[in-house]
Formats: sequence, structure tokens, C-alpha cells
Amino acid sequence: MITAAPLGLYLHIPWCPTRCIYCDFNTYVEGEASLKTHYHAALRREILQTGAVLERPQLDTIFIGGGTPTTLPPAALLELVETVKTAFALRPGAEVTVEANPGTLSVEYLRELRQGGINRLSLGVQSFNDDELRFLSRLHDAAAARCAVEQTRAAGFDNLSLDLIFNLPQQSLAQWQANLEAAIELEPDHLSLYSLIVEPGTPLHRQVAGGQIPWPDDDLAADMYAYALDSLEAAGYSHYEISNWAKANVEADWQTPHLASAHNLIYWRNQPYLGLGAGAYGTINSQPSNPPIFQPFDFAQDRPSNLPTFQPSLRWMNVKRPQTYIERIEAGAGLGAAHDEKSLETIDPETAMAEHMLLGLRLVREGVSAAEFEARFGVSLTDRYPQAVAHGLERGLTEWAESPTGPRLRLTRQGRFLANQAVVEFMA
Repeated sequence: MITAAPLGLYLHIPWCPTRCIYCDFNTYVEGEASLKTHYHAALRREILQTGAVLERPQLDTIFIGGGTPTTLPPAALLELVETVKTAFALRPGAEVTVEANPGTLSVEYLRELRQGGINRLSLGVQSFNDDELRFLSRLHDAAAARCAVEQTRAAGFDNLSLDLIFNLPQQSLAQWQANLEAAIELEPDHLSLYSLIVEPGTPLHRQVAGGQIPWPDDDLAADMYAYALDSLEAAGYSHYEISNWAKANVEADWQTPHLASAHNLIYWRNQPYLGLGAGAYGTINSQPSNPPIFQPFDFAQDRPSNLPTFQPSLRWMNVKRPQTYIERIEAGAGLGAAHDEKSLETIDPETAMAEHMLLGLRLVREGVSAAEFEARFGVSLTDRYPQAVAHGLERGLTEWAESPTGPRLRLTRQGRFLANQAVVEFMA
């Protein structure tokens, strides 16, 4: 079995104390304790079944997200991690992340997580403005957010990420600047900044569509993004992905910083990952068989002669409803027991190449390696996409950056503002 390429594992905890106005994730307001207990048992069973089918491959990352995983006791989260260690070969020093929200934490809680092997925390702050937090239906206030950061440090975490949302309805540039400055003062190791998206089906969408609040202003969003680019660079952060920054420790301008999210890098580099739990997504490189043969490809090495140029990938989503997920896991066995059959798809070469560009161009420092593209797909990047490459270069949206492994196509500063225009050409 080939296990050289990184493999990430996502575990979904769907419970939240309340539902935020903008959220369209697969989340549910906490219900009966018995349902949570049965869900926990089903998730552990899916972990064990998946690891057995795939013959205990090596994992590079674990990400426990939701929902709000920290609504569970620390012992329950650590039990999931220990189950993963039983079912998979967890690489020494692997990144193990838990998402958390202020107001659900204490130093004792966090210390137990840290001592149990969780080494990265992603904290959903969203804003340091109390009025904005109330608008977003968040349960914490700005003081609780600052307290959560202090608790995280006191518990021994040295890899802390903060999430912020900008371009809220009626949010001024000055308010966003104050939010970002408040975050910088707390010296997180990583920041994720997201422009508000009005997702269909959310309470926010209904209010905007009904004229109760205005649509977000795209021009103002650009000004807010520009301020983030400049102020975070001045504060010593490296912009490595469209929406993500990490404390800078790089020697070359094409390198991704050490404190970048290792789990999310697997997504952006279009590498295999497993998603377990209700509504979780996964994709693995596979050769036709039943069950699929897990076979990630090591892009750093020359392509072995006994492998095809392109290996088809399988992608799927688990059923969303927790009760249905539990029933599927209890009744089935092996990889795929909880899959939503309608979601299962085989990724053909054309789709895979387009998605490789879509995801890779989000990495604003390293971009897409021409050598890796050709090794994976058996065709050069410029031969496959001559017009798309020329379009981006001519309009100043993309550039070639040199690296020890050859040229890399990446977004320019202007391209970071117009990323959709840069990538749409590769979708044609």
C-alpha cells in the first residue's frame, strides 16, 4: 500500500447550543442526551470500520469540527482521538485540531484537551464588537472572546487560530479595522478571515431577501480585505491562502508558513481526505474495486511505472440527519455504510484537473506547481490550459513564481481580489 501522500481525517460533531443567523452547516441545536450518546458511539464505530477497510493507513491530520465540538465533555473528544489512533497510524507530531467557541471553555477543560494530545485550537470569535455578535446570534461577547484566548494560552496551546467575519450588513470600515486590531493584539498564531456570504435557507438570507437588512457591499468588502492584507503583513503574518494568514517564518516568497493549517492544506493541495460523521465529505484516490483500494500518490517522487498517469477519485457525503446516520452505521459495516448514495461520484480527469487549479490557486504563495500538475495528470499545465494561463498573466491576475521544483502559477495581489475571474477560465 502506498501511503506517502498526506491523508487527513475530518470528524463532524453536529451539535450547537444555538444556530447562528448566517450558518448553513449541517448543525442541530442540542437535543436529547441519548441521541448525542448514540451518535458518539456510531462515530467511533465508523472510525474503526473505516480504518479496518483501508488497512490502517497513516494519518497526517485530525480535524474535529462542527457544530461546536466543545459542547462535548473533554473525555468524549479524547475518546474519539484514541479511537482514531487505534484504527489508523497517526504520524508522530500530527496536527490534531478542535473547533471551539468562546463561552464553552475553561482552563481546566482546555488543559485536559491539550494533555490528551489535541495540539491546535480553532476559536470561532467572528467579531470583537458586541452589537455585531448579537446580530450574528453568537452567545458570547467580546470579553468572553478575549477570555477564551487567555484560557487557551494558560492551558498550554501554542497553536491557536481565530476566525473573524467581515462585511457584515451596515458594518463600517472603521468597525472592521477595530475588530482586526483587537485580534492582532491577542497575537494568535493563525487567522482565518471570511467575507460574509448570505447563504440560501438561512435566517440571514430571509432577512436580506425581505429587505429588512441590506445586501453586503462588495466594494466595501474589497476595502476591508485590502486593510487586512496590509495590516497583517505589518504585524508579521504571512498570507498563504485567500482567507488565511499564519505567523511568518518563511525564507522564500513561495513557501507556506509552518503554522499554516496542515489539515486544510490537504484540501487545497487536492490530496485525499476522509470525512466521518453526519454530513461529512470525503475523497480518496481509488482503483476500481469493491471496497475501493486506498492509494494516495506521492507528488514529491517520480511517478512509479506501474501506476496510471491519473487515478480516478471517489467522492461522497454521508447522510446529514444524525438519527439516519446512526441507523446506517448500526446496520452496516465497512467503508460507505453511511454514504448518501446520491452523492457518490467518480472524479474524471477533466474534473480533477479543473478542481486542482481551483483549489491550488487559493494558495497565494505556493500556487500550483507545473511539475506536480504534469506528474499527476500526464499533461503539462500550459498545454492543457493555454488560454486560461495566458488570460491570467495578461490581466495581471496570475504570475509565475520560481521554486526549487520549478515554476508555480499563483495569484498576484490584484488576483487575490479577483480570484473568481482568475479561476473561472480553468472551469471552461
